Amino acid sequence: MSVTEDRIRTSGGQTFDSLSPATGEVVGTFPVHDEAEVRRAVQHARKAAQWWGELGFDGRKVRLRAFAGVLTRRREELLALISLENGKPRVDAFIEHLLAIEHLDWAARNAHRIMKPRKVGGSMLLANVKPILEYQSLGVVGVIGPWNYPLFTPMGSIGYALAAGNAVVFKPSEFTPAVGVWLAEAFKEVVPEQPVFQVITGFGDTGAALCRAGVDKLAFTGSAPTGRKIMATCAETLTPVLLELGGKDAMLVDSDADIKAAAGAALWGACSNAGQTCIGIERVYVVDAVYDRFVAELTEAAKDLKAGGDDAVIGPMTMPKQLDIVREHVDEALDRGARAIIGGRESVRAPYIDPIILVDVPDDARVMREETFGPVLPVTRVRDLDEAIERANRTSYGLGAAVFAKKRGYEAARKMRSGMTSVNAVLAFAGFPSLPFGGVGESGFGRIHGADGLKEFTRAKSIARQRFATPAEMMSFDRPAWLPKVAAKLGELRYGRRGR
Repeated sequence: MSVTEDRIRTSGGQTFDSLSPATGEVVGTFPVHDEAEVRRAVQHARKAAQWWGELGFDGRKVRLRAFAGVLTRRREELLALISLENGKPRVDAFIEHLLAIEHLDWAARNAHRIMKPRKVGGSMLLANVKPILEYQSLGVVGVIGPWNYPLFTPMGSIGYALAAGNAVVFKPSEFTPAVGVWLAEAFKEVVPEQPVFQVITGFGDTGAALCRAGVDKLAFTGSAPTGRKIMATCAETLTPVLLELGGKDAMLVDSDADIKAAAGAALWGACSNAGQTCIGIERVYVVDAVYDRFVAELTEAAKDLKAGGDDAVIGPMTMPKQLDIVREHVDEALDRGARAIIGGRESVRAPYIDPIILVDVPDDARVMREETFGPVLPVTRVRDLDEAIERANRTSYGLGAAVFAKKRGYEAARKMRSGMTSVNAVLAFAGFPSLPFGGVGESGFGRIHGADGLKEFTRAKSIARQRFATPAEMMSFDRPAWLPKVAAKLGELRYGRRGR
């Protein structure tokens, strides 16, 4: 697919090609939108947001569920595009597609329940006043999406922002612009009247222009270094941000865990999508009592797993420079005494990387501290689950985590310094539309998905409405002299005896 000549001309002739990471073929040619064009898109979105808001919750729900229907009916077309442009196997694209549909439908169905006006707790001082809380849409939301999950991840912001009543201007990654353009054009099938959901394409300058273009909030998914730049740019205009950044997610395996299940889950969590998953498993801590069994099961599960080829289950690396980062992490670990029990230096063969499993890795090696973002899994022996928790939490990141344990699984999950944790599963928290998704520390802040995700794209509106007049008002210069004394006595009766 390619954009029209008219669309190319609007950007002064500057274009770029999106290439398939597996074959190098041109997937499409797209404009590099400049600052003026980005501002125009936001201005158009401002008018569209008013129209979209006037549809009301029910009107938006009908349109968004119809959009889910379009995505479902045109699924094979979209999956083929994701596989071509991103490189992931069709089955991985299908999982991404199914999750996106479920989240979109949930947001459409639940927006009214979460945002509608409702009475909240009263006040002794203002017994005659009714407090009301509601959540109102922001207006225009800017979304800058990633390349590793070009459908599911940005839709976690786009779908929830739309359901909350906002218009959206979306800048997809320069590595997957075709998927972003496809989404916007599919949305027009159900919302042809106004540019409620627009796409702009380009590189970092286009994203920076979106930050400065007057959006009411900017949602970004990507690396921590880029997240800092986004935040600094948005600070120029006091534009609030939602940042979903990288991770160095750990899995813990206790002595009473189902070892075979844990090994299989670790392998999937580390190597699915070629390891290019922000919530992927990048470290495993296994208690001494079951360490050897776990390593044996993991080795058996991984021994025949290769990237590329016919019926591939692991696709190519989408971003070429990521191969260099993976190679550097693996080389440094091996040079410092780590052992590769599956794969090794030779596993990095552009554009593919075969699974690499490392043991005896120094704690301060880069592969243990920095986000590798490839199919590499270091496995570390620990004394017990408490040590596993302590070592897993030695990171500036805090996105996802996993615990495999029967007796102490839930306890350990609560102690993990992460925004999300799965117990006896990996990545499971991402599959529930009702659960918020996001991290702490260098993994960012704010949440997508769930009620919290809807509220991220709203502003809380507080209203205090007097229900009836009273003969004496405390908050008035005309209050009688006796009123403060009565109020003080009531306060003593209600609160003064506490703590005695």
